[in-house]
Amino acid sequence: MTGAPPAAGTDPERFRALMARWATGVSVVTAHAGSEDAGLTVNALLSVSLRPPALLVSVSLDADTLPVVEQSGYFGVSFLAASQRPLSERFARTLPSAEKFREVGTHRGPHGSPLLDGALGAAECRLAARTPAFDHVLLLGEVVHVEAGVEALPLVYFQSGYAAAEGPDRLRLSTRRA
Repeated sequence: MTGAPPAAGTDPERFRALMARWATGVSVVTAHAGSEDAGLTVNALLSVSLRPPALLVSVSLDADTLPVVEQSGYFGVSFLAASQRPLSERFARTLPSAEKFREVGTHRGPHGSPLLDGALGAAECRLAARTPAFDHVLLLGEVVHVEAGVEALPLVYFQSGYAAAEGPDRLRLSTRRA
């Protein structure tokens, strides 16, 4: 052994600062069960498979959307356009579901998931697996519906801030230190 200091990678705040350096797209995950719509902002999203098409999203165990997804067995994912930053901020807040959706344009996927109007695209997924992962749960969804949305620039998140579009082929990323 050398006199090297112990690894600091286990500190949650240092880990958060590290992950802020990873630029991601922004999406809103939604679900509908009974008379309730629920949704939350998610940037932890992964394309898993083409055959069958599948997506994976990571959702906090305390998210109010999680029980709605589990009850319905389906969830929607809307990929946000740069102009939809206010929606990202709204769905990231702890608000009653009805308030999150108030005056927000949506339409329904074939299985009832609300999909956000004006998004770059959307998918509706059948919940294929639920895997606990520490303080989150990984939701594996088999894509049962896709739709192309508007032609626009994407909403991008980097260093705890949003990217700004400077043109059709250029984004300005935040240089803020997380």
